Amino acid sequence: KQVISCDRSHKKYDLCSITGPTVVDPATSTFFLVDPTISGPGSIVEKIKPYPRKWENFPMQRIKELTITSGPSGPECEVQHNSPAIVFSAGGYTGNVFHDFNDGFIPLFITINSIYKNQEVVLVVSKARDWWLNRYKNLLHVFSSHPIVTLDNDTSTHCFPSATLGLMSYGFMALMPNSSHTLLHFRGLLDKAFGHHGQYSIFNPPPKSDSPPRLVFMSRSKGIGREILNQDEAVKVAKEIGFDVILFEPTGKISLQQAYGLINSSHAMVGMHGAALTHSLFLRPGSAFMQVMPLGIDWVGKMCFGEPARAIGIQYIEYKIKVEESSLVEKYDKNDMVIKDPASFQGRNWSS
Repeated sequence: KQVISCDRSHKKYDLCSITGPTVVDPATSTFFLVDPTISGPGSIVEKIKPYPRKWENFPMQRIKELTITSGPSGPECEVQHNSPAIVFSAGGYTGNVFHDFNDGFIPLFITINSIYKNQEVVLVVSKARDWWLNRYKNLLHVFSSHPIVTLDNDTSTHCFPSATLGLMSYGFMALMPNSSHTLLHFRGLLDKAFGHHGQYSIFNPPPKSDSPPRLVFMSRSKGIGREILNQDEAVKVAKEIGFDVILFEPTGKISLQQAYGLINSSHAMVGMHGAALTHSLFLRPGSAFMQVMPLGIDWVGKMCFGEPARAIGIQYIEYKIKVEESSLVEKYDKNDMVIKDPASFQGRNWSS
């Protein structure tokens, strides 16, 4: 029996499935059951926003809603696929590298390995902008060897033997509990996508066996928020200790292959808490990673970067900024809530 069903029991995501031939009409973002007569009397209509942050209003307002229906009959099929579709959105917070992985690629990895293990799939993506497709093309190709179907740009109808709409998510940079797959398996996927390309042109060559250990110092542009104000002094000390230090600020001009080439060939990484620390996934197991923690982000810092680092075998260290080390003391009184209890202050103003 061919069935349309949706699981809406999870806090982070909804997941819908069509367990039978389906045709998608990109013009209306509608997925039709191809032979609705065998699904039972009465038509079924479901709606889904396939992005795993359903508890958070702001990003979900930017996600296009898709329709699934068992009737009336859909349009004629123009492109036939022999593999099932996994449908998700590259909208929401996409463009922030942390969310690209946390809300996109890690949930995609979980969903494929939970539902379609050892099967080929076709990626059907809403809001797949050209820059996103270009930046992540090597990683997307590891997930699926088939051309990506982009709902916003395609004008042809596509048929699939079945379809899953939505991505499964289990927390900050986390895989499914008790799964046989670990974050180390996901890192292996990154190595397959971005490794072995030899792109070191914008950095020093990869270190030789007798070279000093390489330290990647994650830099942030001045004036945009959290930054290490005594960066020059910190770099000087690291060099005196014996590190070959490379300042690295990820930008759109630096490909992920280049970033991976640098970080994967390094021995350690230091950086202020922020989305750019997602690049710690590029470190080899056994490397060292220090996260500089501003006031009030202890839990978030641990969950976003500390626990994932440990999960892939990285030696993780935290440097927690003391009150007197923070530039906030120049703006706020030491008894202000921003200084005394920054976590509670953030909680009161957290956007839902």
